Amino acid sequence: MTRTMIGVIGGSGLYDIAGLEDAQWQRAEGPFGPPSDEILTGRIGGVPMAFLPRHGRGHVHSPSSVPYRANIDALKRLGVTDIVSVSACGSFREEMAPGDFVVVDQFIDRTFAREKSFFGAGCVAHVSVAQPTCFRLGDACAQAAEAAGVTVHRGGTYLAMEGPQFSTLAESTLYRESWGAHVIGMTGMPEAKLAREAELCYATVAMVTDYDSWHPHHGEVDISDIIATLMGNADNGRETVRRLPALLGAERAPCPQGCDRALEHAILTPPEARDADALARLDAVAGRVLG
Repeated sequence: MTRTMIGVIGGSGLYDIAGLEDAQWQRAEGPFGPPSDEILTGRIGGVPMAFLPRHGRGHVHSPSSVPYRANIDALKRLGVTDIVSVSACGSFREEMAPGDFVVVDQFIDRTFAREKSFFGAGCVAHVSVAQPTCFRLGDACAQAAEAAGVTVHRGGTYLAMEGPQFSTLAESTLYRESWGAHVIGMTGMPEAKLAREAELCYATVAMVTDYDSWHPHHGEVDISDIIATLMGNADNGRETVRRLPALLGAERAPCPQGCDRALEHAILTPPEARDADALARLDAVAGRVLG
């Protein structure tokens, strides 16, 4: 058994977590540079928690400029075992209405301007992301959101677009009708892939703000409507996060899905061919298997 530490990455509208005991903001920096902001640490119900605003306080990072690798690396260095991403999204489904939460279990990655792996020249690894989220953690998120009074949809495919512009009508229709996506956002990837490389359990709570541009009665995305919905979603997101420690507990067994052992057979570069500088950068992310 190991100690649980919950890491929360807050998206648009969620820049802090109230109710943390012994709360303090900490500066962090690692081999992939500084994360999006300082990290707020504390405890809820005796369970350690770390909160990182993905876009930074003041929303200073666009989806493309978020330092995804630095964020995941910093949380891993702090001792985080489970990452919950809370992010705004558009909906491709009538029943997934603004104000609802979707606990995502699949992704389609359409991003193209981001670093997507900790590994590369000098140390090559290939992890499986066939099931990119942790079912155990996702179940806890769904229970917490339901207990907070939110309408929750368990399961759905998240289309990750580059942004920062919203979809054209043609794109929105393609993603909905031909590709079968359920929600669309700009930050779920490569975050989920990087969490898997770092052997961290990861779940996404997507907070619906709008119907993207496909809906015949809602038309194009209106940023003022999104902001209004974001405010209500943010309060529900905070309440969901506050309920997670009681559900996850202070002690955790190995992940039944193997998220915490994702690198077991993933590194292909033999020890004698590994680059020393690459290994130094991977000390937190892959230290368990690199020794």
